[in-house]
Amino acid sequence: MTTPAVDRSYATDTELLARVLLPYKEHCRYLKSADVAAGPEHASARCGFAIPESCYIDDTGHLNSVEANIAYNQMMYYLVAKSVQEGLLAAFRDWTLEDFWRRQLPDILITRFAGTYRRPVDPRSFSGEMVIRSVSRREPGGGRPFLHADTSYRYWDADGGRCDGEVTLVFVDVR
Repeated sequence: MTTPAVDRSYATDTELLARVLLPYKEHCRYLKSADVAAGPEHASARCGFAIPESCYIDDTGHLNSVEANIAYNQMMYYLVAKSVQEGLLAAFRDWTLEDFWRRQLPDILITRFAGTYRRPVDPRSFSGEMVIRSVSRREPGGGRPFLHADTSYRYWDADGGRCDGEVTLVFVDVR
């Protein structure tokens, strides 16, 4: 995955991060840091994660698909919230943070989640990156308008573990 050219960057906003993670049970708050970068038509987050203990299964010794998805959700929510806060992406420029908080759980849907594990990733300490490659408004005939976002992600650890994939998001109720 190649990260596009950057013209703005933002270090982790700890207050924003804490608010983004509020809906998660404390032992499921995997995202520890998220530095955001943005260019003219994209935004990305480079993140640090730690999963000391799985929230649902005995220790597998590697990052599994359920926790990869939870980590993606946290990374994505933070990146969208930061994009709203800083006006980084045109699709979200009319949103306020209050709009985001109201939409965070009910209106942001993963419609496709794909991942490929190249080498096992240590869940106790790993890094991740997500790129919002495009966001477009769609207005289907007779249906409600929505935002369609194409994203990509990757995870890695200090021992060469690697996982990457693509996710399609839909933001509903955007009238």
